[in-house]
Amino acid sequence: MIRPAMSQLPWRMSDDKEDGIDTSILTDVRPKTKRPPLYKVLLLNDDYTPMEFVVHVLERFFGMNHAQAFEIMLTVHKKGVAVVGVFSHEIAETKVGQVMDFARRHQHPLQCTMEKED
Repeated sequence: MIRPAMSQLPWRMSDDKEDGIDTSILTDVRPKTKRPPLYKVLLLNDDYTPMEFVVHVLERFFGMNHAQAFEIMLTVHKKGVAVVGVFSHEIAETKVGQVMDFARRHQHPLQCTMEKED
């Protein structure tokens, strides 16, 4: 087998490894990418929006079945706020906008917000 001169190998780093070749360059791993932060979408209680409308919003914009939507609506009603989903920033922002627009078009003061998940 013919081997090139060590000076011709571009990855030669030092003489303390076998054959003076440092193979760490050949086996470097890719840097790990961080997962994007997630955001909680929150629905806030008010004294004017009908419960049926809140259930409809949860079914329409968050894909909940009627029983799930009813349970979340009761949580909003009793505790004043409930997390209705956790999403990437863009999706959370879109959901908040959709809910707020829908509520305004139907003349309800329903509030929907988002906050970064801890």
